[in-house]
Order: sequence, then C-alpha cells, then structure tokens
Amino acid sequence: MASSFKTLTPNDKTSTKTLLHEAIPLTGTIVSGTYSDNNIKTYAHGMFTSVYDYPYLSSSANHIFDLAVGYSANSPASGTSGKTQQDKKINMYNAMAQVLAGFDPTGVVWEFDKDGTFGDSTGLMQSCFFINFARILGKDEISKGTFSISLLASGSHPSPHTDTTLTDGGSATNYKVNSPAGTYGLLKNTAATDTGVYGLIYYQAGVAVITGSVFADATGFTSDDTDANRIISEALTGSTIDEFTAGLRRRWTDCSFNNTTELNSTIYFCRAQHSDFNYSSNPTYLENSQIFVKVTPDDLPTTYFTTVGLYSPDNELLAVAKLSEPLKKTSANELTLRVRLDY
Repeated sequence: MASSFKTLTPNDKTSTKTLLHEAIPLTGTIVSGTYSDNNIKTYAHGMFTSVYDYPYLSSSANHIFDLAVGYSANSPASGTSGKTQQDKKINMYNAMAQVLAGFDPTGVVWEFDKDGTFGDSTGLMQSCFFINFARILGKDEISKGTFSISLLASGSHPSPHTDTTLTDGGSATNYKVNSPAGTYGLLKNTAATDTGVYGLIYYQAGVAVITGSVFADATGFTSDDTDANRIISEALTGSTIDEFTAGLRRRWTDCSFNNTTELNSTIYFCRAQHSDFNYSSNPTYLENSQIFVKVTPDDLPTTYFTTVGLYSPDNELLAVAKLSEPLKKTSANELTLRVRLDY
C-alpha cells in the first residue's frame, strides 16, 4: 500500500506578502467632548495622558493613543529654575528623541529636525507635542502619504477660528530613512500661504511629533481644565504636562490615516501524481480483504481527498487544510492542491 506522506521540495512552496489597509478617523469629538473627558486618563506621575475610545472604566474601552509634551535642554524654555515640571518635560523630550532620532557619534541625543537633516542647527524642533498611537490603531505601520491632522491654530469654538491642517503628502515615495525607529515623513501645512514643516510622523513607531510653533497665538494656559479656549504656548513653562495635553485635545479638530497590516503567507503546492495516493490506509477502505470502493475487480483503485495535512520532518502534524468537497483521485488523473498558510 502506498505511503500516506509525500515530502515537499523547495519547488513546492513559495512565500508572499500582502498589505492590508484600514482607514482610521479620530475626530475632535472623540478626543474631547463626547464623553465629558471620562475617556481621558491622567496619572500621578504626570508624564503623559491616555485617550480611550470610550470611558476608560468601561470594560469595552480601547486605549487609542497617548499625549505628552516636552522640550530640549537646549531650548529657550530651559535654563532657569522655578518652571513647572521642567525636569519631566526635558526627560520626556529626551526619551522620545533617543528612540526616534537617535544619537550623534559622541553619544549625545539628536534633537528633532524639521527637514530630517541631523547635525546642523537649522530647523530644530525643540518644543514638541508627542502623539503616540496605540498598536490597535497603527497596526504594523501607518501608511505613508495618508496621515492628516487638523488643529485649531487660533480663535475658539464655536467662534470664528482658523484650522491648521498638517499632512505627509508626497511621503509615499519621498520619506526619510535615517531614524533608528524606521521610516518617517514630514508634516507640512496645507495652507497655500504657509507650506512649512511643523512636525514628523514616524510610520513604524506610530508616533507623531508636532512642534509647538504650529499654534499661532501662543499666550499661555489657564489652570481651568474645562476652558475650551486655552492657548498652547511654545514656551511650555507655566503649566503642567497634563494641562498642555488637555489644551492640545481641545484644539484637536480632526485626524485620519490608514494603517497597515502585513500578512505573510507561505503557499504549498501539494502535488499528487498519477501513481500517488490511489489507496487509503483507512481501515474502512477494505471490506473482507477487498477494496470497498471497487464494484468489479477490474475497476481502478479510487480515493477521495478531503483533507491535507502539513507535517514537520519528525512527522508531527502542524496544520490541517480542509477541502470544500471531496476530490476523486485515480491512477488516471493528477491533482495539485494549493495550501496557503497565513501568519
């Protein structure tokens, strides 16, 4: 009786990669408004704020991103004592910069740069907001060329106001690769009169870095967390990190991007030649020492394929593929079954 196993050769398998995308909208009503801030979680350490898609005490709530703020020790905001949470703001800036920007040859952390050219003193972003998207949204990476965020640059809701919309347009083919965290794009103002760079979007890390200068009328914060007209100051010296992230949320008009899920697949071509698998090792295949499926002794031996099993070199079953219907196999035909294993 023929063997139930057949060894796959390198020519019997191939690998493919498929990129799946999902559109993610994050409106200002989610970030601040719909749930009266019950979906906003602050912490005793005061280093960052977490935003959920539903009141965070609910079992159905999902963490969607974190907000933080920080500035460089070399920025104009640093250098004097008595400034609110100065050490924490500097530590937050350095923590994000060393992961996303990296270090220079002497071991000093690079500062964020608007044009992605490290080592010069132009275009530095020394006072920044950080939006760290959860993996549930960003998946394997944010799709290049799809990121957009609109912020209330001046004025107040519902009074007349001006939105600044930043996008990474053109980054699908023109992006930066000199980051230890992967690729990143430049966030530019879409206004016809101002196309400057106001931030960076790190695709694999799922982090947006936005310079404080994106806000036009920088006059400081109030201490009232419910103040919908709070203004974000580039100096970042007079308020706590939680107060600044609350101000950013209340100036958040809209944000959207496409995420990317990388689906890797190995395709196995299981080939049954005309002389393969024409008999079955199933005990029910025989009846009174005769092949049960034969009507007359002259009939060809016949089997029906219902399942394909993939085994390790030690004959351990690793995966099972089921056919939608049995396939008839005789010595007069050959079959090739395509089995796709996704991971």
